[in-house]
Amino acid sequence: MNYELFCNFAPILIRIRMKIALIGYGKMGRMIEEIARDRGHEIVSIIDIDNQEEFESERFASADVAIEFTAPQAAYGNYLKCWAKGVKVVSGSTGWMTEHGDDVKKACSNGQTLFWASNFSIGVAIFSAVNRYLAKIMNQFPQYDVELEETHHVHKLDHPSGTAITLAEEIVENIDRKEMWKEDTTDKKYLRIDHIRRGEVPGIHTIRYDSDADLITITHDAHSRKGFALGAVLAAEHTKEHQGLLTISDMFKF
Repeated sequence: MNYELFCNFAPILIRIRMKIALIGYGKMGRMIEEIARDRGHEIVSIIDIDNQEEFESERFASADVAIEFTAPQAAYGNYLKCWAKGVKVVSGSTGWMTEHGDDVKKACSNGQTLFWASNFSIGVAIFSAVNRYLAKIMNQFPQYDVELEETHHVHKLDHPSGTAITLAEEIVENIDRKEMWKEDTTDKKYLRIDHIRRGEVPGIHTIRYDSDADLITITHDAHSRKGFALGAVLAAEHTKEHQGLLTISDMFKF
């Protein structure tokens, strides 16, 4: 590993003891708890659907950062509750941006802090960097058509995934012949996104550039949720020392 790349990943090596609140205590919340404790952090408060009064507790108010993984309809309200207690937020919840995106940007410009990512996996951050670079190259080769496919477990009801949307937006931003992304389309001016739901798949994202001559494919295949959970804890460590509206690109400079 060269020195520049080492510096880009340096945050992984830094251990800053924190007080963390967890909002949402499903499979992801439990895995985040395990990793946070392993890294020397203290879980001071756990909030789920059946104990919302915990937002008003002294335990919650003592947290340096709250890590939030809940439903889209609950996310923005959770941010407001955290900020009211002076608690910074790390969130992987999606679906709130259309209605509340401007409100969040305004709040973060006025002193609040939210670290948001559609996917916290370090591997996905690397994959995203490759995706952007490849799209810039492929903009010069119109003979290649591009499409995106995402596969997740059967319990994931929303589609496309937040990660797929982020990847698609990166492609559209860099390829002039694509106006926007859409599901279930054959119109070549749109980037097509297909979704598959099967088994307990943590997440597979595949981007294909197809031409008459050949096919170029890049894929990120998550083996478990552990990479997402570790990334969320790393984001919390970063957030403790920073302020404003933060993203995964603030942690890793590719």
